[in-house]
Amino acid sequence: MISKHISYKEGVYSNTATRLGIENTPDDDQLNNMVKVAEEVFEPLRVYVGGPIKVNSFFRCLELNTAIGGSRTSQHMKGQAIDLDDTFGHATNAQMYNFIKDNLDFDQIIWEFGDDDNPNWVHVSYVSPEENRGRCLKAYRKEGKTKYMVI
Repeated sequence: MISKHISYKEGVYSNTATRLGIENTPDDDQLNNMVKVAEEVFEPLRVYVGGPIKVNSFFRCLELNTAIGGSRTSQHMKGQAIDLDDTFGHATNAQMYNFIKDNLDFDQIIWEFGDDDNPNWVHVSYVSPEENRGRCLKAYRKEGKTKYMVI
């Protein structure tokens, strides 16, 4: 278990990795980072939500990150970022985004696409209390490319 509510299997699972035969296995440092994200962000958020939260993506090895077209500097590759979705209906993505922004220590939180009322999912990263930037962004597409604005 990575934390009380995130299994190791859930933390490393990827449809793309399975389909392409990519071994998505974190090293000890990456796994320790995943534990920090889970304990400092996911678990307090889950208490607020009051039920399960869908983990869309957590750890991504370099090969997987490249295969999905992820950023070359993605914190997912360090085990420092997690993408969350309101699949289970206990809180909207907007409510989760705002709870994290207003109540938790984080490095970066991204309102991923969607509209002004609700993102399609929430990306949040955590590094350490000393290094967290508290950066709030919104992802959008312009001319087929992903862009970010500070919000």
